[in-house]
Order: sequence, then structure tokens, then C-alpha cells
Amino acid sequence: MTDHAVMDELKTLVDPGKVLTDPASLEAYGKDWTKHYPPAPSAIVLPKSIEQVQAIVAWANRHRIALVPSGGRTGLSGAAVAAHGEVVVAFDAMNRILDFNPFDRTVVCQPGVITRQLQQFAEEQGLYYPVDFASSGSSQIGGNIGTNAGGIKVIRYGMTRNWVAGLKVVTGKGELLELNRDLIKNATGYDLRQLFIGAEGTLGFVVEATMRLERAPRNLTAMVLGTPDFDSIMPVLHAFQNKLDLTAFEFFSDKGLARILARGDVPAPFDSACPFYALLEFEASTEQVAEQALATFEHCVEQGWVLDGVMSQSETQLRNLWKLREYLSETISHWTPYKNDISVTVSKVPAFLRDIDAVVAEHYPHYEVVWYGHIGDGNLHLNILKPEHLDKDTFFASCARVNKWVFEIVERYNGSISAEHGVGMTKRDYLGYSRSAQEIACMKAIKAVFDPNGIMNPGKIFAPE
Repeated sequence: MTDHAVMDELKTLVDPGKVLTDPASLEAYGKDWTKHYPPAPSAIVLPKSIEQVQAIVAWANRHRIALVPSGGRTGLSGAAVAAHGEVVVAFDAMNRILDFNPFDRTVVCQPGVITRQLQQFAEEQGLYYPVDFASSGSSQIGGNIGTNAGGIKVIRYGMTRNWVAGLKVVTGKGELLELNRDLIKNATGYDLRQLFIGAEGTLGFVVEATMRLERAPRNLTAMVLGTPDFDSIMPVLHAFQNKLDLTAFEFFSDKGLARILARGDVPAPFDSACPFYALLEFEASTEQVAEQALATFEHCVEQGWVLDGVMSQSETQLRNLWKLREYLSETISHWTPYKNDISVTVSKVPAFLRDIDAVVAEHYPHYEVVWYGHIGDGNLHLNILKPEHLDKDTFFASCARVNKWVFEIVERYNGSISAEHGVGMTKRDYLGYSRSAQEIACMKAIKAVFDPNGIMNPGKIFAPE
């Protein structure tokens, strides 16, 4: 069968006009937020039902054609990039909320449901979907599940996997599996649902997900605290955790704050200039809780851990304080940053950051480094900004050389080379720094069970052999 005939066959499997081959569509759907790999898909297909997804997978198996899943395309590891002529399966047309159970507090979603769409639906029911991050306005639930997305509330609510009650998936064989059936307690052997969460589409495609909801938080209140050094942030975290149930604890450096304030649309939290800043959030459900927060702040000032601070007094001020952290990734994207998303256990964070900062400063003294992250769960984001005079390829090649040293430090601290962005293509060559050879062999064996012909997002997580 000719290539033209193969593509004509694909067109018969979905609705008219849902196979796209024009250059603009190939460019838009073939990439994610990474800028490392130029997109080069052969076609884009947009199914609108589970049956159509199964038909596409069966077609791909017949013709040995690789498939790449595409959600909101907000990923930062290259997991949704089609760089080698693959067919992109985009889930934009499978974007409905199918059911809601108020007693179980569960919502059945198609994979193309936008994260904020689910958050807003939960709010309309007087409930809360707590997985939140800067890309919530465009990321999709299927992609969140595929990468086990984290974000700004992990310290209280955990990762995406904590909120997935059940899944329907189409495997690389084209089989439809219904996993866990939304049960809270289910002690019947292997939990295959958890295998597909974080698998980046390498085992199969999520085609339906039942997500759990939570009660809505009451009177969320944020504080931004300036610290004299990074080491002071950890006793501040410990002090507040001892007194309050935190919903978030973030940090960012003075260089990150400077980039945010330069936008001109976000006010400074206070006049004092500090090397590092912590942003914490809690439910001020009673006056006593707010008083306890202020007393803890005063204690931190007395200890010399905090130089200045502010506490939100309104919804508007709460939103403005969060902009200082949430706008960082988008803001520094204009400098084409080389990004690393790394983690260790919380207690090791200060020494871990010092060691990595020293390596980067030694080898890249002329590059600007912006640190920020989810300090409450041990997740640091290292961003090296591209100088204007350097072209992208030269800059990325220069930064890639430091990966070995950075990841050797990660390995020494028993950390992860990818805390929440996934492995994709950008981290696949470094997987051995976080996973043993035996673990990688087991993962490859699992992939072979679900995807024997290797058509599901090949070249992601594992380096090509």
C-alpha cells in the first residue's frame, strides 16, 4: 500500500476534516513548550470517541506507524514532540465532562478537558480540584495524567496520581482497559492504573478519566517573605509547618522577582530587597489561624530568618502575590531558558542547591541563573537564561555539557532528574542517574507487554537502541 493510500485509510477512521497535513497544523501540533527539537510529524489526527482511538491504534499497528499523543502541548520535556514523521493523535475534540457524582465527589472527563475547565466545574459544585500550575488554562487532563503533573499545591494535595480514581485506556495493542473502576479500596493485585499515570503515552492513550474532587478551601491567604539567604528558607518552612496546615510553600530568587517586576503589571510585595523569597499559603479559616500566622512571622523575624514580609488581606492581593511565582515560567521564556526540573527529599534541599549552584557558577559565570520551585516538596527549577548574542543551538549545546555534573549531584543525593516535567526526549539520556539498570529493564519489559510493536510514543523515556 502506498503512503498516500495509507493516509487515505486513516481519513476513513475519523470524522471528515479531522486528519490535518497542512504546514501550520503540523508545526502547531507537533511540538510542546520545549524548543530543543523541530517538529516534523507526517499528519495530525483528531479523534472524538474511544472507538476512533482504537481504530487509529489498530491502523498504526497494521502499518507500523508511530503515534505521539498531544494534549495542551504545554510539556517541558519533549514528550509530545513529533520529530521523526510520527502521526500526532491530538485529543482536542474529546473535551467533554461526561458525568459527576456528588456523593463520591468524582468527575468523569474525556482526556481533552482543560485543567481549568475541571477546576471551574468543581467550583460550580462547591468543590475543588487541587492540582494547579501556571499552564492550567491550556493543559489537558490526559496530558496531566501522562506526565503525573504536580504544581503549586503538592505539599498539601499531592500529584495528579492522587486524584485519579479510575481510567479507561487504549493500549498499544488497541485493547480498551478499564482500570480501578473508581474504587477507593481495591486490593485485587496490580494497580495498572498507576502504570499509565506518568507513562507519557508510551504504554497507551488515556481516553477517559474519573477524577476525585475535594472540599473547597476556606479563606485562602498568602504570605510573601524575604529571606537573607537560601538557608533561612528551610527553618521558615519548618516553623510554619509546625503551626499551620500549609496548602503551598514556594520560593524564588531575586533575579526571578526582578524579571517579574520588569513586566510592569505586577506590584512588588514590599520595598525591601532580599536575595530569596518564600511564598506560603494556608486557610485562614478562623481569626486565631491568622493570628498564629502573624506570630510565626514575628518569630522568624526575631530569629533573623526573615527580613520583611506581607500577608494578603483580600482576594486581589492574594492573586497579586501568587503572580510573583506563577508568572515566572512564562516571563523568563522570552530568554529561551535551559531548564532543569530536579528534586530531593526536603531536608537535603539547601545543601543540594548549594552544590548545584557552585557547579553552574563555575562553568557558566557569565550566564544568568534563575532559581524557583516548590520548596515544600523538594522540587527545584534551575533556569539558565540565554544571552542575546548567542544562537539557540550554541546555547543549548553549551548548557547540555553541565548536565552531567548536575545529574551526578542529583544521583549523589538520591534525587530525581525530573520531579514533575517527565522524561520525554530531553531527559531520556540521563535516566540512569535516577533509575537503576534493573529498574529500566523492568520498565522496558512492561512497555513490551502493552505495546509489542513499539508504536506508542517511541523515543520517549528510553533512549533509542
